[in-house]
Amino acid sequence: MSLVDDVEEVLIPEEVLRARVQELGRQISSDYEGKQPLLVGILTGAVFFVADLMRAITIPCQLDFMATSAYGAGTENTGVVRILKDLNDSIEGRHVLVVDDIVDTGLTMDYLLTTLKARYPASLAVCVLLDKAERRRREVPLRYVGFRIPDRFVVGYGMDYAGLYRNLPFLCVLKPEVYR
Repeated sequence: MSLVDDVEEVLIPEEVLRARVQELGRQISSDYEGKQPLLVGILTGAVFFVADLMRAITIPCQLDFMATSAYGAGTENTGVVRILKDLNDSIEGRHVLVVDDIVDTGLTMDYLLTTLKARYPASLAVCVLLDKAERRRREVPLRYVGFRIPDRFVVGYGMDYAGLYRNLPFLCVLKPEVYR
């Protein structure tokens, strides 16, 4: 059985993803001209996005990672955020751009931004591939948004269900019988 057999609907095809990431890279390059931003990729879901985004950025930039957990094994945010992997270096005085795969409730991102602000960056902004605003419980400032999507559980392009489907090159919705 192939992973594609579990797909109910492709929401964002590979070509559309690629084009939007290139646009975001151009915008970030323009906005941060003369600065050297530090991209902070949020593991593990944002790995594909941050790698492609970094290649689309044409100015000098650096990369670090953080890992958080608020989901456990299911599809619902628990509201309890844990930092599983912290940054390797200080961000004091740095222009920090948090790069994440999706913001839905906003609880995890709010916690992350509060934590990072306390470390005195020169600037702090968020670039998110997917914004699921109708699920928002905490408003967070999103400077760069790839796509606004409806309240559907999506996988592919780094996002998973039970550790699978990250390697699909598009964003899709699984058949309900896969996760219910």
